[in-house]
Amino acid sequence: MSRRLQRITATTDVHSAFEQAASFLTHLHAARADSLIVDCGDFFEGTGFYRLGKGRIEHEILTTLYDLLAPGNHGWPHYFEPRLHAMTVCANATDHKGNSLFDRLRIRMIGGLRVAITAVISPAAFATIPAEQRCGHRVTDPAQALRTVMLEHHQQADAWVVLSHSGFEADRVLAVACPFADVIFSGHCHSDAYGPEHIGNALVVKGRELGSGYAVARPGAGTSWIARTDTFPDADGGTVSDELSATYDEVTQISGMLATPLGALRDRYRGTQMDRHQLLQEIADRLHTGLGADGVILNETALRTVPLGDQLTLGDLLAVEPFDNQLVHAFLPDGQAADLNALRDHLTEHVGPLATAPDPLPPGIRSVVTTNYLADTHLGGRTHQAGLPLGQAVRSTLTTPLPDEQQAGAR
Repeated sequence: MSRRLQRITATTDVHSAFEQAASFLTHLHAARADSLIVDCGDFFEGTGFYRLGKGRIEHEILTTLYDLLAPGNHGWPHYFEPRLHAMTVCANATDHKGNSLFDRLRIRMIGGLRVAITAVISPAAFATIPAEQRCGHRVTDPAQALRTVMLEHHQQADAWVVLSHSGFEADRVLAVACPFADVIFSGHCHSDAYGPEHIGNALVVKGRELGSGYAVARPGAGTSWIARTDTFPDADGGTVSDELSATYDEVTQISGMLATPLGALRDRYRGTQMDRHQLLQEIADRLHTGLGADGVILNETALRTVPLGDQLTLGDLLAVEPFDNQLVHAFLPDGQAADLNALRDHLTEHVGPLATAPDPLPPGIRSVVTTNYLADTHLGGRTHQAGLPLGQAVRSTLTTPLPDEQQAGAR
């Protein structure tokens, strides 16, 4: 069927959240009739669907339903798989020689206009990619990269649309710096800012994250554009398309596996919206005592906040700790060991709030227990494994009382 495109439909930060897969898949399949379907990054990683499916579900959905992708910091290697690489655009990602890692733009006819569609990833988002995944890769200033692409192709396009994996606040700034942009579809941040907002000449808009919604933009009268956000309706009254029926069957099968119970939750976590700082601090304290470590440094973004019931399920565990971090012993380089306050400030700036044990870290320590991500990306590398996945520490902390709590229960 020939498609006459009238609008652009964008998702962002899906993070492998397929609990509402029927709604998600049926709506986007129907929207393809007159929509260019795009994603603003981080389609991968974040739930047990990714951990158990190894990215197969995401790959099939993207190659079946989507037209163009912006790369995200989560799942960065997937954007180099041949079929996904052919769909990915980015104006400011290069190799160490300055060669573009992806096509810098595509031009599509939408609502009678020649629309140039490009993408950027912010340096801050790029810096969170595990070091080994981005080895030899670079990003340049997003605004400068967009201006360069626009100057090279301005005669070929009537309108400019940017898929940005930078965060809504950063995209407000980007809109001012790039007045030629008509629409900026935002991604990367998990915030309550969705827009659409008029910033300079552009509309900045973001779809709802975690597979719950989308954003739409279409040409309006003259040179104006119209944008809105919405949530996916319940199954859209239809069924999953034949092309994705096998993928949906895999989603259903993994859903059953994720319902496996792992144990009763402790009282302090039962029936709560889990506080990830509280949980991570308790884990850090346990690791400091149990492993006899000089210190423990963990970052809050290693965990996700999820609602908990009475039982911890496999799905809960893989949603709380979706990234399969391993705990390691890391030796602090001389400069970091000499100024622990500066180290904490550096880590907080780049990865967000921390949980440490003891708190504050004592002067003179040379090694810490941390995650393989923090060790490899920010602490100069690991020295040896601690022999414990972070997920195992999460499970035992959520479900296993400390000895004094068990004695109190017995009394």
